[in-house]
Amino acid sequence: MMEAVVPHTARQFARAIVMPNLVPPVTRRAQAEAYRDRIRAAVPAGVAFEPLMTCYLTDDADPAELAEGHRAGSWIAAKLYPAHATTNSHFGVTSIDRIARGLEAMEKAGMPLLVHGEVTDPEVDIFDREAVFIDQVLGPLLRRHQGLKMVLEHITTAEGVAFVEEHAPRVGGTITPHHLVINRSDIFKGGIRPHLYCLPIAKREPHRRALRRAATSGHPAFFLGTDTAPHTVDTKESACGCAGIFNAPVAMQIYAQVFTDEGALDRLEAFASLNGPRFYGLPPNEERIVLRAAPLMAPDAIDVPQAGRSVVVFRPDTPVGWTF
Repeated sequence: MMEAVVPHTARQFARAIVMPNLVPPVTRRAQAEAYRDRIRAAVPAGVAFEPLMTCYLTDDADPAELAEGHRAGSWIAAKLYPAHATTNSHFGVTSIDRIARGLEAMEKAGMPLLVHGEVTDPEVDIFDREAVFIDQVLGPLLRRHQGLKMVLEHITTAEGVAFVEEHAPRVGGTITPHHLVINRSDIFKGGIRPHLYCLPIAKREPHRRALRRAATSGHPAFFLGTDTAPHTVDTKESACGCAGIFNAPVAMQIYAQVFTDEGALDRLEAFASLNGPRFYGLPPNEERIVLRAAPLMAPDAIDVPQAGRSVVVFRPDTPVGWTF
């Protein structure tokens, strides 16, 4: 799978924040460094691409390992998955109190916390889980850890937008291409469309519009985060399909279309290439890509030859008039 998908991300982006939700999860420096080496080996010859690794937080996260891994460059941040919130999150955190010492170590080290922002209480409706998480978990967490930097990743709600705006520049927010162009009705348009199922799940139309306003506003706290997640067709089109949308081959083209539609194409570069590096304290990339105003040219699916399977590429129902 890695050999099949890495070239598509490396074609569009010179670096990427890499999620640690493998099995077993990436919790130690040696694991992160080995994973980084495997990714680099899958990058096509002559292509410059740098994986930025992250640590998977568990209830027994080692504060010393977190801080030392950040100091040594093994990882750039740590990822908080509430237990059972998304793919391979069953190793995740069951209570913020259990990782308080780890968060204190990260705070002292200047190491950002990346958050999948959903509660997992079965009594909370799936479409409300981000808003409830913000209210019940993130607000108290920020008050408790006054110096901790945080990215609320792949936000999907107006509440997520408001939270980032209220707490910037200490808090940043990433927005995916698919959450900018689909709402929850699209998942059921003409039948169940499993390739549009992801977590956090797409929300109602007013939330999508709030995301578009935030992404194209020029606000420096919002930046690109594709959350691209490849799952083979058989694991998506099943009785209990996997959550995730594979958008790597079309991400920048869709972002460009959204910014064009919103009359904000002049703000795309900051959202895609400047705001994120600034938040992480990284220099902007020197290389550029060139997008052309022409109908989208991208595969409908990519093959995973060793597995004899394929992965469907995300396509919005509305036209995309950019390619490269």
